[in-house]
Amino acid sequence: MKRSRSWSLIVLVAAIAAAVAGWRVYYARHSLPPVVAHPESPPSPVPVPTAMQVRDLLLAELQPVALTNCTVKRFGERHDGGYLLCANLLKNVQSGYSYGISGYDGWGCEISRTLKVQVHQYDCFNLQEPVCRGGTTIFHGECVAGEPSTDGAGRRFETPEHQFRKNGDASRHLVMKIDVEGAEWNTFLETPDSVLEHIDQLAVEFHGVDQPRYVDTVRKLKRLFYIANLHFNNYSCSTRTAPFPAWAYEVLFVNKQLGVPDPSGKRPALNAANAPNTPERADCQLPVASRQDGLIAKSPGH
Repeated sequence: MKRSRSWSLIVLVAAIAAAVAGWRVYYARHSLPPVVAHPESPPSPVPVPTAMQVRDLLLAELQPVALTNCTVKRFGERHDGGYLLCANLLKNVQSGYSYGISGYDGWGCEISRTLKVQVHQYDCFNLQEPVCRGGTTIFHGECVAGEPSTDGAGRRFETPEHQFRKNGDASRHLVMKIDVEGAEWNTFLETPDSVLEHIDQLAVEFHGVDQPRYVDTVRKLKRLFYIANLHFNNYSCSTRTAPFPAWAYEVLFVNKQLGVPDPSGKRPALNAANAPNTPERADCQLPVASRQDGLIAKSPGH
């Protein structure tokens, strides 16, 4: 009996010692100042390209390729308002779209007469409806944009997807011309590829040379189209936009389902069907771009 009590006493003392030790550890841990995680180093800032770097990238993306199956023809006005297309690649076109007409649209009218199709004309700033003798054009007092909106003056902006669908053209072969003073960039960026792929040929007048999203826009379009022509608008010639000779320029995009690029990869010379946008001013075209050594030939003085 004594032995049993001694053993119990030993066990009790050991238990008390363990409890005291545990309490000391607990107290020590919880009395320490909280451990502060070492903050992660801030991510290195992504370098913002300079305006010159953007212009270099953009001009490189805009270089045309020679197409072996493109017969070039000018449609529309002799000077400003005329645009080049591959005439022999228009056979499947079922409807036309002309954006930004400013009261006249020789391009849309000639497309309608030549192809015997309807051409939808869009402009919400100039509501004068052009006359098209011998063709079928439908004027819409509405503009195009990347998303629908109405401005403070009540002008309506809609997406190409909505307009194609509304006109019954969502699944048809289309030809398009667009000259909308800068709204073209967001329009193309926001338009799904599934809509753009229905455009057989796309004649664009772009405005601006300095923003990274311009490079993104051209790269997006080049997933679906070949660039077949690049022409600078001599209303906008400037020495401040080098290596661009002007800040407005016309580009012909040909759907990759139609165009056949020259396997040699050669660059086409400036097509003779191009014409100065105004004959009263000096022209400012670049010489044929040189892709050797990754360099682009610059016009004299740049």
